[in-house]
Amino acid sequence: QVTAKTAFLFILPQYNVSVPTADGEQVQYHYGLKDLVTILFYIFIAIILHAVVQEYALDKINRRLHLSKVKHSKFNESGQLVAFHLTSVIWCLYVVVTEGYISNPRSLWENYPHVYLPFQVKFFYLCQLAYWLHALPELYFQKVRKEEIPRQLRCIALYLVHIAGAYLLNLTRLGLILLLLQYLAEFFFHMARLVYFTDENNEKLFNVWAVVFVVTRLFTLTLYILVMGFGLPRVENQTLDPERGNFFSFLFNNILFRMSVLLLVCLFQASVMWRFIHFQLRRWREYWNEQSSRKRAAAAAGTKQQAKPLKRDSGYHENGVVKAENGTSPRTKKLKSP
Repeated sequence: QVTAKTAFLFILPQYNVSVPTADGEQVQYHYGLKDLVTILFYIFIAIILHAVVQEYALDKINRRLHLSKVKHSKFNESGQLVAFHLTSVIWCLYVVVTEGYISNPRSLWENYPHVYLPFQVKFFYLCQLAYWLHALPELYFQKVRKEEIPRQLRCIALYLVHIAGAYLLNLTRLGLILLLLQYLAEFFFHMARLVYFTDENNEKLFNVWAVVFVVTRLFTLTLYILVMGFGLPRVENQTLDPERGNFFSFLFNNILFRMSVLLLVCLFQASVMWRFIHFQLRRWREYWNEQSSRKRAAAAAGTKQQAKPLKRDSGYHENGVVKAENGTSPRTKKLKSP
């Protein structure tokens, strides 16, 4: 029994409570320090799954493609993230549909703070935190180049801050929708990179990613405005109450604070869109430069062929003498006058 209790501490989420509902009682969960133990266990699980995907899928594909070291590293990164983002999108979509967060958008801010979580919501957040924490030792295991480490550390830190912030500030419902949109755009991006590495002339999936990225950014900005601009200011409990998990909803009563937060969100989304537009313009510029160079090379080759025309004789050569196809001389014979 002692071993079983210890094993449950690592495997299952802790801090379960019985919450009365209209149908009776329902078991839900809140967070605490014991979650760190559960996250630690799933960090090791994520490391094992990472190694399985690398050895049985990505390494086999790399042997066939014969990529350079730089492309090899990027291919492994995108391959791992495609597997993770696809799994997370399917899992997150299942959670938000079954919990009714999409069918009832008001549930994103109603009854805030959302201190008590269903099992699948809490387990999803614990696994997400475990995955992004496992990415830190993977930088060493995968022997990532020093030039790539700052970029990957920045990406890992942003995901950890957003996921942990939504989890600790009891904004888990909003966080689920935002993660779903973010992971959907990231899945198409890394899938497009994989296709590009296998065939450099195939960039159609980048166009699909561009459309998905713009649509998800618009939905993300709309959700921020809807929840923070209109939803949280209407919450009944507008007092600071850390014991009940209400940390900052009272601040949204102040219109200056509310407008400042929305302005920061809009500026951040605008900066993301600016980097995206800059990336697209640079990619299109490189594409058109490559196409124009190919046309110039083809035109130069055509002029060289025109400058050296080939002589085509009606017969064939035999011992240096041109003969007709039937073996006779190609010269016209003079007819003797009768």
